[in-house]
Amino acid sequence: MVTPARPEPPDPARPDPELPDPARPGPAGATSAPLPPPREPHGPYRVCLVCLGNICRSPMAEALLRAAVTEAGLAGAVTVDSAGTGDWHLGQGMNPQARAALSHRGLDGSAHRARQIRPGWLEDRDLILAMDAANLSDLRAMAGQAGHDRIRLFGEVGRLSEPGGAEIPDPYGGSDDDFGHVLDLLGAAAPVVAARLAQLLGRPAEPA
Repeated sequence: MVTPARPEPPDPARPDPELPDPARPGPAGATSAPLPPPREPHGPYRVCLVCLGNICRSPMAEALLRAAVTEAGLAGAVTVDSAGTGDWHLGQGMNPQARAALSHRGLDGSAHRARQIRPGWLEDRDLILAMDAANLSDLRAMAGQAGHDRIRLFGEVGRLSEPGGAEIPDPYGGSDDDFGHVLDLLGAAAPVVAARLAQLLGRPAEPA
């Protein structure tokens, strides 16, 4: 079960000290690094969010990050999609509890259909954000020796600061409160990820 503690949202408006100082300590003692540059300088920056089955965490994160990207004035400059590392739920809609949690925040997950990430996607996306350490390990194993700087934890990039906050726990099979807690974590991190993308692309995030 997921501990129902609520995180303190980071402040996406504060300057990003890790861009000039990539050695700044991050969550849980991790080293925070700059975001990788675009593969195609004149194309959109492509972000893929990945969990296990692509029916709970990553589609919730996709909806929240898309909204944050739009609010930051990055519509068209950043594209967001999601996938899972496994194939159990291919073609299925979002988990009903995940969809309901999103609906309570005014977001619609009805169009989502689960997909599985493929090796070829790793060379196409600018940034791949895993929900937990197991997802991260699977993705980096798929990538081999190249591109590990483009495969990160969503919570690490989003500066979740509570203990273990860099990992987003899997609410599958849990209560509605568990899904609400995960949505709180994702909702705290998404505006920070969007603000960092705006800074990377030289387009300061618009105030909310």
